[in-house]
Amino acid sequence: MNPICVDMSQTFSHDRSRRQLIIAAALYLPQSALVWAAPQTDAHATDPIRFGILPVGGAEFSSDAWLPVLTDLSRRLGRPISKLSVTSYREMEQALERNEVDLAFLSGKLALEAVTNHAMQVIAQIHTGNGLSGYRATLLALQDGPVHDLEAVLTQPSRWRLARGEKLSVSGFIVPRLELFLPRGIDIETSFRGQIVGTHLRTALAVANGEADLATSNSADFERFALQFPAEAKRLKVLWQSTLIPNGVIVVRLPCCAALRQQLQDFLTGYGRANGSRSNNEPAILKNLLDRGAGFLPADNSALIPVAEFIRHMNLDQARSAQWINPAAQQTRLDRIERDFATQMQVLRGQ
Repeated sequence: MNPICVDMSQTFSHDRSRRQLIIAAALYLPQSALVWAAPQTDAHATDPIRFGILPVGGAEFSSDAWLPVLTDLSRRLGRPISKLSVTSYREMEQALERNEVDLAFLSGKLALEAVTNHAMQVIAQIHTGNGLSGYRATLLALQDGPVHDLEAVLTQPSRWRLARGEKLSVSGFIVPRLELFLPRGIDIETSFRGQIVGTHLRTALAVANGEADLATSNSADFERFALQFPAEAKRLKVLWQSTLIPNGVIVVRLPCCAALRQQLQDFLTGYGRANGSRSNNEPAILKNLLDRGAGFLPADNSALIPVAEFIRHMNLDQARSAQWINPAAQQTRLDRIERDFATQMQVLRGQ
């Protein structure tokens, strides 16, 4: 198989030469690794393992940042890795529904759906170098803009234009809705004067460039944004931050054999560590991929229990505040939410 050189001309970064050097050094993938493959079983050990990538920091940035890791993984397994880089959470959700992904980096609600509805299993979780087990959702505004404080947002939401994440985004939609807006009777989808929906990169830029007054984001992505767009980041301030949200996870499709799952977990949890590093480039590759992330730790489905609890609370709050034909209809909805949550807990706890 002939190697190819990946075009880095579109990479989003303020430190272009550093990222190009890191990626170009490692980025010679077999051509077949870039070919879309039909679903495979472990009996077809030469078929690509299909890796799904969420658009963290933008689809192209995320794809480029993951490529050196996937190259090393392909070499370790002796097997090609194909990648699916999507532009939205919804695209990833559809790929999961169609069984087009074998291995994926996911967060929040998408990870929960992958495990509880699409026969996938958590094998690793991002480990941050700051000692925290997660990150925080944030609400951003211009430093010297018209929004002076959080109270101005909560008392008159209809004055402001909001840039937010998709409905499947935990930090861009679910947590701000649950912890900040719903308790004040504010509908994140209808109470604001206008809306832009996009990635955390897109929403932060919207405020920095005057397209929106407010943006939902998170602490991890804002650090990444500040590295890519330092001038724009200096224009922004944090009005609010949430409780801690669990870090993103790596999930694998369960039909793969236990030996392969163990190989994948061992590779990820050893990547970039002094006692497991196969390459001097690995720490730099991880820094490029995760920013403050120190690597991956072994994990199982129980890592998603806090996410399931977030979703349950949000659904209950929505059901209690909505208009219903009669109390019985509302109670039916509340009972359904609790049943779904109980089912999720059984899966996440391995019962």
